[in-house]
Amino acid sequence: MKQRKNPNVSPNITNIRHNTNVSKPSKNNKFTHPLLKKVFTLCLCFRFINALLVQTYFNPDEHWQALEVAHQITFGYGHLTWEWKKGIRSYLHPVIFAVLYKVLAFFHLDKPWFMIRAPRLLQSTFSATGDVYLFKLSQELFGDRVAKFTLFVQLTNWFMFFCITRTLSNSLETVLTVVSLYYWPCIRTSASKISPGSRKCALAVAALACAIRPTSAITWIYIGFLELYMARDKLKFILLEVIPIGTLILGLTFLVDRWMYGTWVLVPLNFLKFNFLSSGGDYYGTHVWHWYFTQGFTVMIFTFLPFSLAGVFKSKQWKLSGLVAWCLAIYSLLGHKEFRFVLPVLPIALMFSGYWLATIGERSNGRGKKSASTDDRCSGKLQLAVLFLVVSNIPMAFYMSMVHQRGTEDVMNYLSIEANNGKVKNILFLTPCHATPYYSTLHRNIPMRFLDCTPSEEKGALDESDQFLVDPAGFATEFAKNWSIPSHIVLFDSQEKLLKDFLDLHNFQEIKKFFHAHFKVDRELQASVAVYALKANGTQL
Repeated sequence: MKQRKNPNVSPNITNIRHNTNVSKPSKNNKFTHPLLKKVFTLCLCFRFINALLVQTYFNPDEHWQALEVAHQITFGYGHLTWEWKKGIRSYLHPVIFAVLYKVLAFFHLDKPWFMIRAPRLLQSTFSATGDVYLFKLSQELFGDRVAKFTLFVQLTNWFMFFCITRTLSNSLETVLTVVSLYYWPCIRTSASKISPGSRKCALAVAALACAIRPTSAITWIYIGFLELYMARDKLKFILLEVIPIGTLILGLTFLVDRWMYGTWVLVPLNFLKFNFLSSGGDYYGTHVWHWYFTQGFTVMIFTFLPFSLAGVFKSKQWKLSGLVAWCLAIYSLLGHKEFRFVLPVLPIALMFSGYWLATIGERSNGRGKKSASTDDRCSGKLQLAVLFLVVSNIPMAFYMSMVHQRGTEDVMNYLSIEANNGKVKNILFLTPCHATPYYSTLHRNIPMRFLDCTPSEEKGALDESDQFLVDPAGFATEFAKNWSIPSHIVLFDSQEKLLKDFLDLHNFQEIKKFFHAHFKVDRELQASVAVYALKANGTQL
């Protein structure tokens, strides 16, 4: 009986399956629906715990471009950074957390504990969905055994643990990328297993990823041209799928932004003009072109790197390995680079680690049969490899998630409780800009002031944050001439030493100090965060 051909895939271009002993996908060994439920439950429980263990500060956008905006939408107060005034951010991502805040407020659960933890718990449900789809994708491409090891590497990689449950738009983009890749026909190994609506679903999810992060288009340009090359129905793909679905998803996004901004704003165009055409992102620092290859991505994948490289060459799955290389290369062309920008391709690279681990335990002798001694050797190698990966990643995951740079989270958690008890009237942050969470954590509508770092039209002009770092005492003295004296001041220990006289002069005393970091990151060591309060006999507000 002849196998029915899928009209979406050209019959003369297939992903050749190579002769390895890794189990192949088939109807007989495909994971059942109940088992997938168990996998999802496992991932959900793991990510819930993961979210609760993440207690450190990583990137300002987690708070300032997501939760702070959502808080402003829901409760009517919160700071909108300059990006929102220039229309280079879409409201689509913050709206998700605004809905969560509405639910918390409706049930009177908008208390410090829930306000701090609920957003990451919500993100953890998205992350668990991404874990399951990576499991399904690897099972579809390589079989059951590889799927199990892929899940193992996804859950144990230190950077995934550290980053994926954070409320960054990149975290949700990563989940949507994995989900969409699962449905693309050009990625699958067998055309006969593709459902008729698979490509439409892939397009819809990809368009949603682009709506949330316009730079996600880098991924989908590669996949789109690959699908166009392999598809027999090219005109149908472009005219009846890409254009209508892209228009629908992006059109709905434009409507959301029109509603929130109060006027028509073309966010993708503004984003493109600022980050690509004018190199606006370079204002926040630049790196050498090879940074992702020599530092950024290699740190993210960490000790899985040799296993991933071996898996690429062993599996010969050039489509997905090409996607990873393509994204790293394109992002390398930009001056401003960050770890999180290439997070969406990290799960794909980790899947190749899973492939290699799966092959270790299935090595055979020359006749294709495994001897007892071969079994023992392979089992020993696999156990050593797994032990090495666990020992090298788990401590790193815990340290970065629970210790390194936790002070700025802890200080706001403390102030939110104090403000809830009526002990905080207003706060001044004498720190680099966006160094702490803000209203979304404090959840009290009291005056707060931080040092501004909006990009200047004038080249070389120092913003408030830079001026303060250059001369803390001079800046603070000048600043105090026109201030409404705060009840509390937050600052790092590195500036605290230089502001002792200033703080004494204005009648402030230290009331709390929080550990922050053991080593410096971008600037001088910020070992701790101090909270100063106005003395009872000091000038009152």
